[in-house]
Amino acid sequence: VQLQASGGGLVRAGGSLRLSCAASGRTLLNKYAMGWFRQAPGKEREFVAGVSSGGYRTDYSDSAKGRFTISRDSTGNTVYLQMNSLKPEDTAIYHCAARFEGSLRSSSVYTNEYNYRLWGQGTQVTVSS
Repeated sequence: VQLQASGGGLVRAGGSLRLSCAASGRTLLNKYAMGWFRQAPGKEREFVAGVSSGGYRTDYSDSAKGRFTISRDSTGNTVYLQMNSLKPEDTAIYHCAARFEGSLRSSSVYTNEYNYRLWGQGTQVTVSS
């Protein structure tokens, strides 16, 4: 299973972007807990947002709260990260990650990158001032 992240780009401060994450082939992501992480140049990778496999729970980093929204589509195929009010400090490569839960009803959200086994290649987000 491979994850594909897309939707990054160059945007001015205050703008919005929506990132998408989908799995290759016929794999559905509805039994996976999902997370978005980011890594800026010279910095360690950090948690941004996470959602449980059932979509019942979400969690955000302090920097993302109130500006970003993680969601899943009803088919289970795609996970989104809607990013509003973007700031230059949001500039980073954004990665999606997945952890197989085997259940559609799990309420677990994982903020530690070591809980995830599947990673996408990342999509670049650049926010200009």
